[in-house]
Amino acid sequence: MFVPVFDPLPPLYFVRIVSDKWLGSETVLPISFRHLVLPEKYPPPTELLDLQPLPISALNNKNFEAVFQAKEIKIFNPIQTQVFRTVYESNDNVLIAAPNGSEKRHVLNWQSYDMASKVYNDWQDRLGIPLDRVVVLLTGEPSTDLKLLQRGKLIIATPERWDNVSRRWKQRKNVQAVKLFVVDDLHMIGSTVGPVLEVICSRMRYMSAQLDTTVRIVGLSSSLTNARDVGAWLGCSAAATFNFLPNTRPVPLELYIQGFNLSHTASRLAAMVRPVYQSISRHAGKLNPKPALVFVPGRRQSRSTAIDLLTMAHADGSPQRFLHISEKDETFVKLLDSLQDQTLRETLLCGVGFLHEGTHAKDFQIVEKLFSSGAIQVCIVPRTMCYQIGMTAYLVVIMDTQFYNGKYHVYEDYPIGDVLHIVGLANRPGRDPDAKCVLMCQSSKKDFFKKFLYEPLPVESHLDHCLHDHFNAEIVTKTIENKQDAIDYLTWTFLYRRMTQNPNYYNLQEISHRHLSDALSELVEMTLKDLENSKCIAIKDDMDTMPLNLGMIAAYYYISYTTIELFSMSLQAKTKLRALIEIIANASEFSSIPMRHREEMVLKQLAARLPGQLKNQKFSDPHVKVNLLIHAHLSRIQLSAELSKDTDVIVLKAIRLVQACVDVLSSNGWLSPAIHAMELSQMLTQAMYSNESYLKQLPHCNSGLLERAKQKKVESVFELLELDDDDRRDILRMEDVHLADVAKFCNNYPSIEVEHELESDTVTVGDTLLVNVAMERENHINGLAPPVVAPLFPQKRKEEGWWLVVGDPSSNALYSIKRLTINEKAKMQLDFVAQSAGRFEYKLYFICDSYLGADQEFDFSVKVEDHSRSRKRRRDDD
Repeated sequence: MFVPVFDPLPPLYFVRIVSDKWLGSETVLPISFRHLVLPEKYPPPTELLDLQPLPISALNNKNFEAVFQAKEIKIFNPIQTQVFRTVYESNDNVLIAAPNGSEKRHVLNWQSYDMASKVYNDWQDRLGIPLDRVVVLLTGEPSTDLKLLQRGKLIIATPERWDNVSRRWKQRKNVQAVKLFVVDDLHMIGSTVGPVLEVICSRMRYMSAQLDTTVRIVGLSSSLTNARDVGAWLGCSAAATFNFLPNTRPVPLELYIQGFNLSHTASRLAAMVRPVYQSISRHAGKLNPKPALVFVPGRRQSRSTAIDLLTMAHADGSPQRFLHISEKDETFVKLLDSLQDQTLRETLLCGVGFLHEGTHAKDFQIVEKLFSSGAIQVCIVPRTMCYQIGMTAYLVVIMDTQFYNGKYHVYEDYPIGDVLHIVGLANRPGRDPDAKCVLMCQSSKKDFFKKFLYEPLPVESHLDHCLHDHFNAEIVTKTIENKQDAIDYLTWTFLYRRMTQNPNYYNLQEISHRHLSDALSELVEMTLKDLENSKCIAIKDDMDTMPLNLGMIAAYYYISYTTIELFSMSLQAKTKLRALIEIIANASEFSSIPMRHREEMVLKQLAARLPGQLKNQKFSDPHVKVNLLIHAHLSRIQLSAELSKDTDVIVLKAIRLVQACVDVLSSNGWLSPAIHAMELSQMLTQAMYSNESYLKQLPHCNSGLLERAKQKKVESVFELLELDDDDRRDILRMEDVHLADVAKFCNNYPSIEVEHELESDTVTVGDTLLVNVAMERENHINGLAPPVVAPLFPQKRKEEGWWLVVGDPSSNALYSIKRLTINEKAKMQLDFVAQSAGRFEYKLYFICDSYLGADQEFDFSVKVEDHSRSRKRRRDDD
């Protein structure tokens, strides 16, 4: 809740809370300003100088010039010109805070971007080939990212993925080799991703100081009120801190804020449709039509708004007023015929496109192509996709500024960072002399948006609310070894700089050195105490910190300390598969899964279709939703577009959580649930249950194929490969295109020869028993393991991994475990201590994390003798 404060400061404010359902149910709370300490006055912004625009020839590098020429850029705009010398001709840290639409990213061609995949595709064409640099996109999978880090010269990552990779910077030379670190959207420090942004920037500065090497940091942001503090935190001098006002955009923006006195969201959205049409008619013009982007709250409004706009155009007597290409154009007709969404095809025929989370990738590309070329004038886009699109327009219309949060059953305002980004899309430099944006909202919100759109944005740190996981990671890597180290660590953060500038925001009453020291000490004490209670760390002598096994697992797999505590308390020796899925679904990582309007009704219907689901669950709970979607993924149930997108996010996170479960279970020595967790990893990758036919993993598999295979008693992929060609074709009965996909799957399906050997099959109690395992892959590709073929797995490329396990099924005991990847050949040694005398039967398990039916088991026995009866000669102590 934002409340304006005026000068002179009043003695107090009254907050009145009134029930919307009960008469007379209200309360009044006085808030005294007697001890209020307001933030310090903000320094003046950077003045935009009247300079002669620099041509791109100022780069003095033909390769760099070619990069800009490819974008048809011949001169730098005023902001780019003013910062050019500092950015291009020096190695100083620099902060550029400029309004969205300033093309500040063209100043330097390296940045970290929220929608990393979009940037990756752009850089691959603009930078990778012309500059002969390897561009890589981090995936979030630790083993894959380390390989990419070694290979890449330009590394693109979301904040979370770089945080995960850079945590172990002391051991990773490739992280230490980074010389330029560019972070985009620094104004998002106040958002949910803000604490991670703050930590990675602080870590890069700390790493540079510890290694005594220069890591240049370039920060990009929207206009900020406290840019001086941000610049000082990043190590930027005053001369290298640029903070331009929002009205200094190279392409001037006319912003219209239109209020609606309707509190009911559905009624307000219905009332906005006609003004949206009128705004396009008035600002995008009839005589000289200009492109218009309309942003709506969600998918439902995207489709309906497109239809409503066409209805109004038809009522005006010009049904195809938004179409600026002949409907008989061969290329246009060919593109429309290739669309999968027939409703989209009909709206495009009239010049209006729409996108949503469920739009097919090919349809998405066609809409973008038609809009960017000017063939269609209007495109409707949900707010959630604002970072995914590559389109800009002359006119941007924001149709309402609230979305539904199903977790709390309330409508919430768009994050201000999203609004700034959307407004910045009204920008076509070199094509339009100006741009326009119409923002439609509740009348009560008009002053709020005037404040944050016309003036620089204040940012504050939220790191104090999310410190546990970062402390845990630094304790694991030995960056923090005691409480004093933890306090020193905080001095590198933006939080530390803002605590003295805005003390009341951080619960400080005074700004003296003693008050600041006490506040930091209390924050460290509370955070470390929580970590100790969750058994992630141990505190020795009330000062020194030591990482424990759970903390190491949480740091390695990048999961929350509350999640690893849940796993530790919930996983048991007799945990079955269904309970394992339920435990994973309750992880803290899934708390932010969105709950949409009336989605609980859809989830209730979904639960009725799934086996073994209770009918009286709390379907408005995100964790219940996660549980249902995991089972729906394994059952291959067709879902709506929104739920399919949610499932993709859930499955990718669940893979990481499953691997953490394996480590927790193996640490406790529980064999059966650990194997269940490994099987769950296979199931999530291939989208099927482990008790189904292994042939279900085949691309384009259907029930008829499985029935024919069952009749011929073919149960595994290897049995299918051993058949005669005629029998195999009779089972598959596919077109040649689909057969090629099946052939690729079979060629990539792991075929590995495993040999094991005991160093001694007779040992004494207390001795270490060694098992040597040699593995050789038959289907390697140039000495490397082929990528996993999993058509229903959301990640395009997945690397294959394996577990080697020694256990005793009769006692449910797991004695040794190793995780490994196998390219062509690999050798591994498993060891465990013989605990008691007797003859024991063990199993060696060789389990894949991505395919079902590829696992192998081997039996071996060991005789363990008592000390008193052993005649075994003692080994020499080396």
